[in-house]
Amino acid sequence: MTKQTVTPADVPVVILAGGRGTRLMEETQVIPKPMVSIGGKPIILHIMNHYSSYGFRKFIICLGYKGYVIKDYFLDLLKHTSSLVVHSRSGDYEYHQETVSDWDVSLIETGEHSLTGTRLHHVGGHIDAPVFCLTYGDGLSDIPIDEELRYHLEHGKTGTVAAVHPPSRFGRLDIGADGQVQSFQEKVKLHHDYINGGFFVFNKEFLGRLSSTENESLESEPLTRLAKDGQMQAYLHEGFWKCMDTMRDREDLEKIYESGKAPWII
Repeated sequence: MTKQTVTPADVPVVILAGGRGTRLMEETQVIPKPMVSIGGKPIILHIMNHYSSYGFRKFIICLGYKGYVIKDYFLDLLKHTSSLVVHSRSGDYEYHQETVSDWDVSLIETGEHSLTGTRLHHVGGHIDAPVFCLTYGDGLSDIPIDEELRYHLEHGKTGTVAAVHPPSRFGRLDIGADGQVQSFQEKVKLHHDYINGGFFVFNKEFLGRLSSTENESLESEPLTRLAKDGQMQAYLHEGFWKCMDTMRDREDLEKIYESGKAPWII
């Protein structure tokens, strides 16, 4: 397969879904973080639907903490996402208004205590294309994934990371020389800075940079070395991005969803 023939349908999407989500313990004591719901649907389904809207259909989910909950959900995905008519006397039933996409979903146990780099190493044998996407199971964005893939194929380096502007944790004050507050803004974007947005594209050769013996974080040695070697390019994204780290983040995402204008839904 040459670069020119790579399409989203060819490219597997690896989702890191094994962490404990300790800052969301109100939810994650009983379910893994990717199963925390936004608008009645687990955040991992929102992530997958976003990729699917750009033509991606192959997903590899790296399981860890309470991975069986994610397995059970996808085994009954049709039931969870479609209308159902039950004939009580016969016990027969049929699904109506089916909305399940045509996906291939691999749910792979990668170790309850594995770090992100080790999780990716464990699913390397399931990546059957020269290019793959990677993301975390807790971030939502309106990143045009097809454009990021195209950008990756054009620049020819090993990796691409979506660079996004972080939100400020606190409100911003613009203060005049006399001490008067001239404007007050709550949680504005820090436009002068970029951070790792968690939406990656890699050539498969990147897997060779992962340790087969040590439990390692993807964000430490593998990505640090990739950048030092000049093999990582940034895809600059100026639009919406939000990570669900805390209950406040979940509540913010819920409000955005309930507004009917969730940017990640196309």
